Amino acid sequence: MHEPGGPRPDDARAVTEAALFEAFGGVRGMVETVVPGLLFVTIFTINKDLHLSAIAALVVSLVLVVVRLAMRDTVKHAFSGVFGVAFGVVFAMFTGNAKDFYLPGMIYTLGLAVAYIVTTLAGVPLIGLILGPVFKENLSWRTRNPGRKKAYAKASWAWGLILLAKCAVLFPLYWWADTTQLGWILIALKIPPFLLAVWLTWVFLAKAPAPIDVFAEMEAEEQAEKARKERETALAAESGEPTGGRHRREA
Repeated sequence: MHEPGGPRPDDARAVTEAALFEAFGGVRGMVETVVPGLLFVTIFTINKDLHLSAIAALVVSLVLVVVRLAMRDTVKHAFSGVFGVAFGVVFAMFTGNAKDFYLPGMIYTLGLAVAYIVTTLAGVPLIGLILGPVFKENLSWRTRNPGRKKAYAKASWAWGLILLAKCAVLFPLYWWADTTQLGWILIALKIPPFLLAVWLTWVFLAKAPAPIDVFAEMEAEEQAEKARKERETALAAESGEPTGGRHRREA
């Protein structure tokens, strides 16, 4: 059952899928996230050359950005990949330890997990802050759509706990495993936890109330205000007095 005049369940699910695809980059975004690290660990596994591995990873990240720019496509996911790889390259070059190529990304993952949990406990779940503009609802879910706020809280808990579990695997390996073992396990854990978190987000939001389109509301208010002014102008013209004069007389 769905409310009369409201979106049908199938439509709501389609909108949710499209929004998640846009927010998290879809298949192409996942590829751009995986390829630089995969290239780094592959080259390092073959020849143990930190400099060559790091430079190759950084170059392929830049190539992915250039391709995005050439296709006039959004570059936020590719740029985030470049920054992540650049931090890893700088850190590894500075310490001379190839494992440190992965450390900035691991710290970022841990920080993101904590952010998901803390913001949810604070009543402002991070996933809602990320997806609110995508759904054109901004922060309306906080006060006007409690069912949707609850769904965002569940999704943020899912993201936080999944990322914490990933960190619980990777950080011990950073200390105990060698560079190639850590690299291949990190690559293996790159996509599955992400897909699980996105799927759970879709499940929670597909069952939640529809988002409140605050942009449509603002547009409707502007149209109503415009119509009101046009009616006042028309009435003033009929009575032969300026609009401002009519206002003063009514006052």
